[in-house]
Amino acid sequence: MAAPSEQPLAEPSTDFNDLTTLEKSSSLTFPSFTATTAFNLGLALRTRILSLPASQRKPSVVSITSANGNHILFQAVTEAGTTPDNEEWVRRKRNTVLRFGMSSWAMRQKVAASTDDKGKVEGVFAQGRGLRSSVPGGVPDDYAIHGGGFPIRVANVDQVVGVVVVSGLKQEHDHQVIVEVIEDFLKNTN
Repeated sequence: MAAPSEQPLAEPSTDFNDLTTLEKSSSLTFPSFTATTAFNLGLALRTRILSLPASQRKPSVVSITSANGNHILFQAVTEAGTTPDNEEWVRRKRNTVLRFGMSSWAMRQKVAASTDDKGKVEGVFAQGRGLRSSVPGGVPDDYAIHGGGFPIRVANVDQVVGVVVVSGLKQEHDHQVIVEVIEDFLKNTN
């Protein structure tokens, strides 16, 4: 089987308002979401990651769960090289989406806009929300505000119904690959 042609990702917005508006837009809202939808979306994400140029592609985990976080609808690696640490990132990004109802990338941009010390965004996030951290002033134990956790929304449903997580690329690419694939997926299935 021939390798897919290389298709680089665009850079995602870093504007919190633009991100939250996009996340709730019709271009990223599913008409319905079933196990079959999750499977097909997961395959599309895996295929897209494998089509990235070498400068953007790394072994990654793709995970899709229901909103209760306990029901895995799809999970796969893109290629050899992922580690158990990717699973930890998946868990923490998923928790962020479920608790705050927005992508982990949008939450990062929200916190980053509130501090001048960009190197301590995770610590500011933990302290400002009373989140437990094993290291005083450090990253939260159960949440991550790195790109790659994304809410699944369905038309006429107020709550997030599921979460898509990519872990393994640069955080901005973890986020952007989800956005681009969902937009393309919905254009081609509607």
